[in-house]
Amino acid sequence: MGGKVESEIEGRIGWIVFDHPEKRNALSAHMWGELGETVKRLAEDPQVRVVVMRGAGDTAFISGADISQFEGMQGRDTSRGLTRDGGNAFQQLRQLEKPLIAMVHGFCYGGGVAVSLSADMRYAAADASFCIPAARLGVGYDIGGVEELADLVGSSRAKEILFSSRRYSADEALQMGLVNRVLPKAELEGFVREMAECIADNAPLTLRSVKLIARELRGEHAARDMAAVRSSVAACFESEDFSEGVRAFLEKRSPRFKGR
Repeated sequence: MGGKVESEIEGRIGWIVFDHPEKRNALSAHMWGELGETVKRLAEDPQVRVVVMRGAGDTAFISGADISQFEGMQGRDTSRGLTRDGGNAFQQLRQLEKPLIAMVHGFCYGGGVAVSLSADMRYAAADASFCIPAARLGVGYDIGGVEELADLVGSSRAKEILFSSRRYSADEALQMGLVNRVLPKAELEGFVREMAECIADNAPLTLRSVKLIARELRGEHAARDMAAVRSSVAACFESEDFSEGVRAFLEKRSPRFKGR
């Protein structure tokens, strides 16, 4: 089958681990299927407040799609097959209401960049490198992936990345806005854990509302679901967590949020 996508739950943090070491964690068709199921499972777990994606081992986040599976594939059926394999996974990632972090080290190529773009934040080790080699493979790139890339780095830079298939260092990725922060490799996991715990301490309904609003802002103004936006904001003010947050502030203590 080729590789696996594993999930781990540590307290309030859900981990998604891409494990295909012999292919530098390249995503096989089987792994795309497992990814969608894993995200859905963590989305439905009330214990999980934050989700973090990482690559197994010391070499790569995700080195792309498993290109060996493309051999002998061509034509419209190929496009449909690739879209089917990855479509559900990306739908689950994009619809996840919980904060999603990509912890990137080593190779982050092709499909790995696409997966990282679905995260709310990307933190990278200094050894990370980024590349989208679609033009060197003759691969068509999904409109959603191009939109996410352009939203982060701008249209001109997105075209440079896609036209050139060039490899970019972690520092270059930071400069263009592709990642939020670059850290020494030995410090990356500790920083991500600390950030995830910091986020998990906060009110789940507020986090969910922020994700919804950010998603709606990406669409055309006339197509935005403003009713859903208003409802998500109102739900925060009507929640037990709002009362708890106010009490905790007045009592000078940390709030204990329950997500309701």
